[in-house]
Parts: sequence; structure tokens; C-alpha cells
Amino acid sequence: MNSDIILNIVRFILLVLAQVLVFNHIDFLGFINPYIYILFILLYPIKKENRAQFLFLAFLIGFFVDLFSDTGGVNAAASVCIAYIRPVVLKFAFGNIYEYQIIKISNTPIGQRVVYLIIMILIHHLILFGLEIFSFSNILSILKNTLFSSVFTVFLCLLIIPLLRKAKS
Repeated sequence: MNSDIILNIVRFILLVLAQVLVFNHIDFLGFINPYIYILFILLYPIKKENRAQFLFLAFLIGFFVDLFSDTGGVNAAASVCIAYIRPVVLKFAFGNIYEYQIIKISNTPIGQRVVYLIIMILIHHLILFGLEIFSFSNILSILKNTLFSSVFTVFLCLLIIPLLRKAKS
């Protein structure tokens, strides 16, 4: 096994455990919940040849969070959706660097990194809360949960990314 595979396995396990043991119990103001497990999807190595594997891993991480959180598949659905659209968002946020497959998220300018995180997290949370609440009469609640949880998640992700990078060194 090469070191990248081991690193991704460790990241997967740590992020699932952190989500279900710590972050699922944060319920700030009754509606703000961070979902840091999606860092696995956001930081996964960018290679076009392993797309099916990546989509499967995105499903798997969402499935495990759903399994331990008793949320009925909403995390798995939201995870697969953001994994599927990730190439489009990467191209939008990083442009030519993504085209040539030379991008490494931790080495990109902070502005591009924040744009990428915000877009991906907003889409994930909108799908997650849309499926969880699943009612047009509660659209304001969906949007409120999406906005505030996204801001909190982006903030935590920006704090956690350097920790995950140092773990590799």
C-alpha cells in the first residue's frame, strides 16, 4: 500500500469518528450544526481515472455518518451529489491549475480555497437540509439552516485543513 492510500483511510476513519462522536453533538442555537466529514470529499486527491471509486467513497462516508447518526441516507445523498459536481466547482474555483491536474488544495491561494469550500459546503448543506426537512412550507428553515451551518462548517474546515496537512508530513 502506498502512503496516499493509508493517509486517505486514516482521514476517512478520523473524520467519521470526529463527526459522529463530537460534531453531531454540537447544536449551536438549536439549528447550527457543523458537518466536517465532507472534508474527506473536498480534499480527496484529484485524478480523473478513479471517478467511480471516488463516488463510491463519498457514498460510503455519508452512509457511515447516516448509520451512526440515524439520519436515513441524507448525508450519503448529499455526499454523492457534491462528489459528482466537484470537477465543475474545481474548474470554476481554480481554473487552469485544475485542468492540468497539478492542483493541491492545501497549496492554493486562500481566496480560491475559500471560494471552493463555500460553494461545495453550501451545495452539500442545501441538499442535506432540503432532504432532511423536505417541505416547501419550511423553505425558510431550510435556507436558514443551510446558511448558518455552512458558515460554521467553512470556519471549522479552514481550521482543520492545516491539521490534516500536518498529519501527512
